Amino acid sequence: MTIKLSVVDQTPVHGCHSKKDAPSLTVEQARLCDELGYHRYWVAEHHDSLHFANPCPEILVAHLASITKKIRVGSGGVMLSHYSPLKVAESFSMMANLFPDRIDLGVGRAPGGTGLTSSALAFPNPPLQGELYAEQAALLEGFINQSLEANHPYSGIHVLPDSSEKPELWMLGSSGGSAALAGELGYNIALARFIDPDNCRPAIFEAHQQAWEKAGHQYKANRMLAIACICAETEEEAYLRAGTAVYRKYAAQIGQREDFVTPEEVRNRYNAMPVSHQALFDQIAAGYTIGSPEQCWEEINQLAKDFATDEISAVTVTYSQQERLDSYQLLGEFL
Repeated sequence: MTIKLSVVDQTPVHGCHSKKDAPSLTVEQARLCDELGYHRYWVAEHHDSLHFANPCPEILVAHLASITKKIRVGSGGVMLSHYSPLKVAESFSMMANLFPDRIDLGVGRAPGGTGLTSSALAFPNPPLQGELYAEQAALLEGFINQSLEANHPYSGIHVLPDSSEKPELWMLGSSGGSAALAGELGYNIALARFIDPDNCRPAIFEAHQQAWEKAGHQYKANRMLAIACICAETEEEAYLRAGTAVYRKYAAQIGQREDFVTPEEVRNRYNAMPVSHQALFDQIAAGYTIGSPEQCWEEINQLAKDFATDEISAVTVTYSQQERLDSYQLLGEFL
């Protein structure tokens, strides 16, 4: 099986660069991945984040599509509870019109921030907590595909005068809560193993496929598995570099929050941790794909087989931009 390798970029605020440079570093990486032959390049949405610098994926998607040539570009994803489905449909349909057959619209249920940011994004209305997500997703699909039933109050709305160019629709999830909904509505599915590897199971893809077939969709469902991956020339170097990302998740679980920590400082802190905290750190690291290019690709192939998918997306967070570029460069040499 030939595996398509893709990217989910969270636009990390690298520790050895100015914080304002984070979006331009995403641009630099997208150009590299386009040249290397990666299949897709998705950008995430986060609000009021210390570590990630993209609150508006639709703007970055449009820019990345304009400076790349072949790679598909999209959102991984738009946090739909904050937005009007019509406005999301308009934005991504416009991009699909400008960049035909290259735009993906991935949506998710999570807020991508705190309750305070959800409140501010919804002002002056109360924020949604996901209770209308299914209805929003159905409406979004209806606007994109002009498939709303004739008696729907919005059926007469045309997103564009000519909506023949459409973004590819995807729904994101990490533990299966949206799988049946995605299949029913005709969304492709992307599983975020990098968020919750312990609960990210092949059965989620199976539930999506069952709902897809039951709904009678006449086109093939696509599925993607997004993994946390750090690649370096050697296994030892990869584990050192991965420490920054692993420590961020570890710190969040014990209630700490600070800027990204250097790999060397993470190593020093790990050595000073009590055994129980080292065990938590190690458990988090076990959910990552870490190693040399050969080791990473061996695990990628095994995951693709386990999840019956031909597309794996790599999420790489490191202390420095060069470490991140190195990881994608090394993986890309196998494409």
